[in-house]
Parts: sequence; C-alpha cells; structure tokens
Amino acid sequence: MSFAELRAQMLRRKPLVEVEDEIPSDERLAKSLGLWQLTAIGVGGIIGAGIFTLAGSVAHSVTGPAVLISFLIAGVASAAAALCYAEFAGMVPKAGSAYTYGYVSLGELAGWFIGWDLLLEYIAVAAVVAIGVSGYFGFLLDQVGLTLPEWMLGAPDTGDGRVVDLFAVLFCLGTAWVLSRGIASVGRFETIAVGIKVALVVLIVVLGVFHIDSANYDPYFPFGVGAVWTGAATVFFAVFGYDAMSTAAEESIDGRKHLPKAIIYSLAIAMVLYVLATLVLTGMQKYTEISPTSGFSTAFESVGMPGVANIIAVGAIVGIITVVLTFMLGVTRVWFAMSRDGLLPEWFAKTHPTRKVPTRVTWIVGVGAAILAGVLPINTVAELTNIGILMAFIVVCVAVIVLRRTRPDAPRSFRLPFMPVIPLIGIGFSAYLIYSLPWETWVRFLAWLVVGLVVYFGYSRTHSVMNRTAPQPSE
Repeated sequence: MSFAELRAQMLRRKPLVEVEDEIPSDERLAKSLGLWQLTAIGVGGIIGAGIFTLAGSVAHSVTGPAVLISFLIAGVASAAAALCYAEFAGMVPKAGSAYTYGYVSLGELAGWFIGWDLLLEYIAVAAVVAIGVSGYFGFLLDQVGLTLPEWMLGAPDTGDGRVVDLFAVLFCLGTAWVLSRGIASVGRFETIAVGIKVALVVLIVVLGVFHIDSANYDPYFPFGVGAVWTGAATVFFAVFGYDAMSTAAEESIDGRKHLPKAIIYSLAIAMVLYVLATLVLTGMQKYTEISPTSGFSTAFESVGMPGVANIIAVGAIVGIITVVLTFMLGVTRVWFAMSRDGLLPEWFAKTHPTRKVPTRVTWIVGVGAAILAGVLPINTVAELTNIGILMAFIVVCVAVIVLRRTRPDAPRSFRLPFMPVIPLIGIGFSAYLIYSLPWETWVRFLAWLVVGLVVYFGYSRTHSVMNRTAPQPSE
C-alpha cells in the first residue's frame, strides 16, 4: 500500500448525515430520553465525588478558600468545550459523542484516537467513583457498629490484610445490571437520584449559610495565587460529565433539539451549586480544619449538627451512584459506536432484541470497571482520567472550527456564538490544565495510545465500514 492510500484511509470521514433506516435493526438503540432526562443524566455525571470529596480535599491542601476560583477556572474551560459539544450534538445526534464528532470532521484516525482514549478514561472514572462509594458504605457501617472482615474492605496496599474492595466490585456489577435493563429505566432512575442529590446540595447551602464566619476566608490565597491553577487541574474531574451524557444522543427522542439544551442546562446547574457549596464549606471551617475525605459532613459536625452530617453521608452515596451510571453509560455507547463503524469487532455492536441496549458491551465494561475498582488503589485509577477527557475537549473544540469551514451550510439546531473565540478558549484552558498534570500521567496516557495505534493499524483500518466503499476525499 502506498503512503497516499494509507493517508486516505486515516483521513476518510464518516458521513455527516446517516440514514437511520440503513442501520440494521439489531444495531439500533431505543429512543426514550426527553430533555429533562438527558439533563438529569448530565447533572448526574457532573455532581458527585467532585462536590462531596474534591472540594474539601483541594481546599485543605492545595488552594485554601480560593478553591472557589479553581472551580470557576475549570468551569470556564468546561463551558467553552460544552458549547462546542452543543453545536455538534445538534448536528450529529448519534451515539459516540467526541469519537463521532472527531470522525465526521477530522477523519478516521482522529476519531479512533479519541474513542480509544475515552474507553479507558470513562471506565477509570466509573472505577474511581465506585471506590469512593465503597468508602462511604464503610463509614456508615462503622456508624452502626457493624464490623466486616478486613480482606473485603479495600484493594491490596490500602491496609493490612486487605485483598479486594468487594463493595466497589459489587457496585460496578450492579450498575451494569441497571444499564442492561434498558435506557428508559436508566432515565427514570437518574431523574429520581439527581433530584435527591440536588435537594441535598440545596440543603447544605441553606443550612450552612447561617454558620459562615468571614474570618475563615482569610487568608484567601494561603498557598499563593498560582495554586488555584493546580487546584483547577484537580477539580476539573468535577466539571465534566455532560460529555458522557452526549454519548446517549441516539437514544434521545429529539436529539437535535434536546441535546444542546441538556448540555448547557446540566453544566449551568452544576456550576451554580458548586459555587454556593464551596462558599459555604470554606466559610464554615478554616481550610486547615476541613476534612479531605468528608468535608461537608465534618463541617456540619463542627457546628453541632451531627444529624445533618449523617444525612449528607447518605446523600453523598446517592449522588455518587449517578456518576458511575453516567460514565458507564458513556463508555458502553462509545464502544458500541466504534464497533458499529467496524473499528472494533462488530460482535460488540449487537443490541438486546427487546431492550435495544448493547448488553454485550455493558457487561464487559461492568466487569472491567469492577476489576479496576476492586484491586487498585483509588489514586492509581484516578490518574488515568483527567488527561484523556481534556484531550477529548481539545479535539471537539478543534473539530467544531474545522466543520464550520468545511461544512458551513450544514443544518445546526444550535450555533456556537463568538466563533472561533470560544473554542480557542476551550483549547487554551484545556492545554494548560493538561500541562499542570504530573508526568506519570502522561506516561500512562501515551502507553495506552501506543496500544491503540497497534490495534488501529493491525485491525481497525482494514475492517472499518468506511473501508468497504471508496475512501472519502479530504475537503
């Protein structure tokens, strides 16, 4: 094969518009998600471990009261990317999110690169959050005086005698079971759970505001102004999630109309709650006294409200559950889309005959997340997440600029304002946050991409559905 032919394969683009009738019935997804169910899935993916764990951890040891600014910086980067996602979602309401967006605008290799990246990142996010839920379960069992064998309470090297985090394993498998029941069931569960979670955050703000001591905000930058950027790179984990929701585009009743709104609504709701909650947290306690693991619970304990502290612990479990569900939903839809396109074996793209969900992929993802969550410490798994999502944001921001130039007349139900300023802001912020991550994260990320390139050139480029027709000319 000549270099020109290889280049044509790597740059061929998926058609912007697919005729749904051409998709085999056993490779279609059921449509049952409305605007508010999509928004609930987005909010469910954003609000969770970030607000209940990261806010206190970063305030305590990285930024002090300036954690609020870290959230705002991360929010700006996320908002710029969210608007880019919204334009794409209105144009390409298909499963796959950033993978599909990259494929239709930048070509097959770029699509593969981001899809392969998201497979690892989303599974890692689900595993991280499952480990966090397991910790809260352990806390509640201690509260009622129930002692369990040490071997089942955590991964090796997290404590003497520990072998596996059994709660995290069971939680991942249980989430896979919920996803396998059908998207309508997932939508109903997310809507109820997110309602509980938002009500809890509102309760925290309403009760906590009466216990704010302005002296706790001084000094505002105890670790220096530059620390807020390090904090932003860390809390960025807390302000994405709508991207995983966009992977369910094909299961929306009216994706072109509802997805752009759901993306914007979910991020806006989450950022308002984050700002109010961090103001309350750092105002109730001095940053040096905030618990890195259970900030809000200890804050309310410190002001003589232990009952509220226990309610927060229970609510945190409910809140974090929705994050696992959202990201496991995301990874299964990316995997499904890549398999339907032939970049991975098409066996994975078969859906359940009645529920119309990709059950094969769902259970594989559930088992994979369970293994990661069961045997690896939380920090090791967490390091696999942020860099990949930031890379996906950069690809989407670049892709929306490219598609405006190559397909300016394509129908768009939402048009990104201030083009190309907003996507360039998203690219700049995301690149800087990537730069702020430790070098070990880069090594793991690059190793995963090398494996992906081997898979692409060894299997995907020749099995691609696009390879069965003439290579698409670059525009």
